[in-house]
Amino acid sequence: MLRIPYLTWIGIVGLALLPAGVTLASTDNSPDTTAKFLAGLAVPATPADSAAGTDRWLVHSAELDRAWKRTDQQLAAIASWAPAFLGQAYQENGNMFYMFSGPDFLYAHALFPNARTYILCGNEPVGAVPDLNTVPPETLPAVLANLRKSLESVLSWSFFITKDMKTDLTRTELTGTLPLLYVFLARTGYTIDSVTAVSVDRSGTLSANSSGETSGVRIEITAPTGASQTLYYFCSDLSDDGIHSKPGFLRFCENEGRGVSLLKAASYLLHENGFSKIRDFLLERSDSLVQDDSGIPLRFFTGQSWSLRFCGQYVGPIDVFKQYWQPDLADQYARTVPEGLPFGFGYRWQPNRSDLIVASRADRQTTRLLAPGQAGDTSRR
Repeated sequence: MLRIPYLTWIGIVGLALLPAGVTLASTDNSPDTTAKFLAGLAVPATPADSAAGTDRWLVHSAELDRAWKRTDQQLAAIASWAPAFLGQAYQENGNMFYMFSGPDFLYAHALFPNARTYILCGNEPVGAVPDLNTVPPETLPAVLANLRKSLESVLSWSFFITKDMKTDLTRTELTGTLPLLYVFLARTGYTIDSVTAVSVDRSGTLSANSSGETSGVRIEITAPTGASQTLYYFCSDLSDDGIHSKPGFLRFCENEGRGVSLLKAASYLLHENGFSKIRDFLLERSDSLVQDDSGIPLRFFTGQSWSLRFCGQYVGPIDVFKQYWQPDLADQYARTVPEGLPFGFGYRWQPNRSDLIVASRADRQTTRLLAPGQAGDTSRR
């Protein structure tokens, strides 16, 4: 019987089932190979490597390709917009902080592709490192279907729905955020070099094990450009009570230094008094911060420290968050001519209804893309 150690297929147009008698040798279970399998980009060696198993993977690949079309368009629009509009922030090659992110590496990378270190944090657990050798062939369709279900909201509307993730990420053999991070990394052209369970103690000291106070994962990756980068994801409660109880994650971030930050579809938590510590961290440690109106309220960007630019349209929160309407933000949008936004962002996912705010530390800017008074620019004095 002919055995093929590894098949790589980009796209599935014109592909049929493997010929009778052909199987895939079970020799490669690396994180990168697994990621490409889950992303519908390659068939690695797995226990489901029969012709029937390959058929199921082809269905998964086709479904994921269809679901990914809107996301590809969205990411392409960001790629065209971000370099000129974000300027120096887009080029930054230091830390990138994304709080309340869940496994959303897509937008972290799209807006800040040159970051040396991505630090993501959410309430969703890391989960076990995906091992395709543990997936029985008869369960493969359900496993892959659940993975696609977990991706539905972010691929359709650009954000995860927290209550759905609590259910989706605990089902079947693929649990937690890691399988979704694998898919995003593979689909954005990354190579996964290594995956290590990590944790931090109360002082913020990182250890290469999961026995510390706050658990996470470190993923060493190689970008399509060839650059080496590191992605961290931690599961941590970012409320003031949560940070008081387990301060290690925030101290780890403080130890890492300054960086650029992203807030998107953040449930308006930073509008609440009970999230002051993480809000203060972002205001103190961010050289640039990209957010929608669900991030830090406008009133906190006071004094001479910040230059603010407004993009898109502010039409207010969706109904479930209607209590977080910001009159001062509406006034800013009314008094300026905001820069157009060619993509959807946050809960108002339609491009003509999305708002995006770029906040830059005025005392750390090396270039100014827009002069005071120019369309879309408001310098806070």
